[in-house]
Amino acid sequence: MSVLDRLASALDRNDERPNVELAEALAAKPDKRAIATLADALTTGTVAVQNDAIKVLYELGERAPDLVAPHAEAFFALLKSKNNRNVWGALSAIDTIAGVKAGDIAARLKDILAAADKGSVIAKDKAMSTLARLAQAGEPRAMPALLDRLADAAANQFPMYAELAAAAVTPAHKARLVAILDKRLATIDAPAKKARVEKVLRKLAKG
Repeated sequence: MSVLDRLASALDRNDERPNVELAEALAAKPDKRAIATLADALTTGTVAVQNDAIKVLYELGERAPDLVAPHAEAFFALLKSKNNRNVWGALSAIDTIAGVKAGDIAARLKDILAAADKGSVIAKDKAMSTLARLAQAGEPRAMPALLDRLADAAANQFPMYAELAAAAVTPAHKARLVAILDKRLATIDAPAKKARVEKVLRKLAKG
């Protein structure tokens, strides 16, 4: 059975479990040829196959980023897809390898952020996570971009983005982060969201 025959669509399944199980199997017993076949399917497969393949690849990336990192270009290419599922799937995959391909990904930040801006909430979430990972990897362009986006973030996403920023912030950018959080805190009405931001501010004050 080829790797494509193990995808959910090939098995006539409407759930993601076969794709997750395939990712787990590839993490446990790496098969570079099978992984390359999945990456190739991102451009050659049907929409259903593309959806399944990117799911396997980003699930695999969460478990073993080094195995999917060689296929970063396939993820960048998928950012141009008209299929929203593929776009946020590509951003998910890119996010998983940001720590091991920081330089390559930082060089494509313009494409990544443009895709996120046109995409769904999930796409924007993954872009912010990628920026945080890049900042933690020492990429100097990442934290300014993260803070710019945090300042204008939607209220629902703001607490999560604040947490991402705080985990990655460097001393040089800490004052700006605190200023953004203080300013936005006054505009947050939901008690749970306000509490999360206040917690971030307390941690930053201690650090």
